[in-house]
Amino acid sequence: MTNLTPTTEPSVAEDTSAMAAQTATLAKKPRSAWRAMLPSLTPALMIGLILTGLVVLFGLIGPLLVQNPSTISNAGLAAPSGAHLLGTTQTGQDVLAQLAYSTRGSLEIGLIVGVLATILSAFFGIFGAYSGGVTDEAFSLFSNVFLVIPGLPLVIVISGFVPKEQRGLWTIAVVLAITGWAASSRVLRAQTLSIRNRDYVAAARVAGERSPRVIAVEILPNLLPVLASQFVFAVIAAILSEAGLSFLGLGAADSSTLGTMLFYAQNGFALQLQAWWWFIPPGLIIALFGCGLALINFSIDEIINPKLKNVRLYRKRNKRALRNAS
Repeated sequence: MTNLTPTTEPSVAEDTSAMAAQTATLAKKPRSAWRAMLPSLTPALMIGLILTGLVVLFGLIGPLLVQNPSTISNAGLAAPSGAHLLGTTQTGQDVLAQLAYSTRGSLEIGLIVGVLATILSAFFGIFGAYSGGVTDEAFSLFSNVFLVIPGLPLVIVISGFVPKEQRGLWTIAVVLAITGWAASSRVLRAQTLSIRNRDYVAAARVAGERSPRVIAVEILPNLLPVLASQFVFAVIAAILSEAGLSFLGLGAADSSTLGTMLFYAQNGFALQLQAWWWFIPPGLIIALFGCGLALINFSIDEIINPKLKNVRLYRKRNKRALRNAS
């Protein structure tokens, strides 16, 4: 007899399961930095993407499926019917056709203003903060001047000063972009000031990299979520501001927008005549599109806001734990 205690050897099934688990762990691809910057696919983000996508799709495809919105018929002011799904105006124009073309016009203004405002805010905020010194002070002062000026009154004054025949879509877009970039510039400046002192930026400077390349390669990728958030906010503000200007009769003279529809509905006494099909659809499109972009913006905030980022990571860990447990 021996004093050796018997040992239990792992079974073949246990070895197989352990090897399978190890293989699955090794097979997992590392999470890329670009994917880490994407927001989590939450129900709010899904709803926002669906609402925004439907409005954009209607603005792109709708004008191809309807008649000319300027066509005048003998129907007069008529409620929705089989011939006119959203009814007609006082002059017999099809409301659905006007809605499709007006949605496209508002989307064009929102896109133009969003791009221009984001470029201006990125230039004054990122380049100024990275350069420092007199450049940063001058750019910061310039941004503060535009920041303290009331935006909507300034837009109304500038739009009223421009002659109506010269008040086109690009004119309104440039005016809205000039008056709507300052707040985003301050946000980008604060983020750039915290990034420019990091080790990899200092290493790029020591290596002799030129400033444009350091900004484009080392700083700008870290600011993409912030830029996306500011772009979405600029689009929302542009569409709402343009609707307000058009409602006051100061919108673009050569283009149809949702604000223009509301303006003509007001002048046609649509509310007094209870012609709800004339003013509710454009207002509903503005509300749905703004709601969709706001939900997308909230999802982007989970990446750039430290407090919301911790909540986002905690939610992802819980999902991963539940997935592994099942």
